[in-house]
Amino acid sequence: MSQRRLAPRLAALDGLRLVAALLVVCYHYLALSRPWGHNPATIFPTLHRFAEFGWLGVEIFFLVSGFVICMSVWGRTLGDFTVSRASRLFPAYWVAVPLTALVVKKWPEVSSIRGWDDVIVNLTMVQAGNNTKNVDDVYWTLFVELKFYVLMAIVVLCGVTYRNLLIFCGVWTVAAALAPSLGTPMLAAFAMPQYAPFFIAGIAFYLMRRFGSNALLWGIVLFQLLLSQRYIHYRIASNLGRVAADHLPTWPVRLIILAGFAIVGAIALGAFDRVQWKWLSTAGAVTYPLYLIHMFIGMTLIHHFRNRLPAPVLVVSVIALMMATAWLIHRFVERPASKWIRDSMKRGIADVRLNTPARRPRLHRVAVQPSPPPVEAEAPSFAPSSVGTP
Repeated sequence: MSQRRLAPRLAALDGLRLVAALLVVCYHYLALSRPWGHNPATIFPTLHRFAEFGWLGVEIFFLVSGFVICMSVWGRTLGDFTVSRASRLFPAYWVAVPLTALVVKKWPEVSSIRGWDDVIVNLTMVQAGNNTKNVDDVYWTLFVELKFYVLMAIVVLCGVTYRNLLIFCGVWTVAAALAPSLGTPMLAAFAMPQYAPFFIAGIAFYLMRRFGSNALLWGIVLFQLLLSQRYIHYRIASNLGRVAADHLPTWPVRLIILAGFAIVGAIALGAFDRVQWKWLSTAGAVTYPLYLIHMFIGMTLIHHFRNRLPAPVLVVSVIALMMATAWLIHRFVERPASKWIRDSMKRGIADVRLNTPARRPRLHRVAVQPSPPPVEAEAPSFAPSSVGTP
């Protein structure tokens, strides 16, 4: 399978990540009653209708993640993949967790800290696995991402090839489709049927990007698009409540999901290769810290000042503050800390490889030759009873 010549950087993908992050931000600030103390539809009657569907930014994140992670594992060892993910995820996260905890502890208006033990465990990013409360509710998506990384690590161990990724997509699709009916918690936890279609479609889109499109890859994408429709009611209910899920129209959700697939597909096919605006790279870089800090910190600020500033001014000001803070975290924490973590982990992995005994070559025994006939006593024999090679 021949590879295509690829553009140096997909700036449009950075722009899409920023759009997805802002969708989630607007959902939390304009669609939920928690920061305002009452239904924000009375404050933003028009914007509220659009913001109600902003939670779909998470689905777009997962779609982009499938694309990006598939791109990042190509040609890398498991150690390289681990280093890249750890150095990318943890620096901003280790700032966001204590910062959010301090704000919520100081002004427990929209949330509260149960105990500092929870905050410490949150620093591991695996708190959802041992039923520890998230310091910020948006962290649930990080555990979903981590499980996706574990699945991709298996592919890396088997070898990242076009064929192996197609097999992986097929096996994961079957597991996700059957998990709800099999009643196996472990399978359901890692198959993630609600979110698997977005990750798998992202992988297929990257294979299109790298090798060109064909009917098989488009079939995978279409199949995932159809499977993603199964959990629309569930996702609306989990974000807006069961009553809203029963009364809200579902066509906007289907349209946004379709638009996400179409945009990532267009990026995969090179439709946006000419878009190389430098500011998009910065926008993509601040997306992750913005996502980490915006929810409880921003909601607390809105709740605290909701009676002192006009609502539109307050929302715009909080969004601007969150984006500025995200840039500061990226510039003065992520960039230097990521490099330090990456270099330190690479040295550690090099030490492991250096101190790991080399495999001994397998011993191949040669068939035993029949012993020669006995010789005369005066002629000593130097022939062994059997011949072999070590």
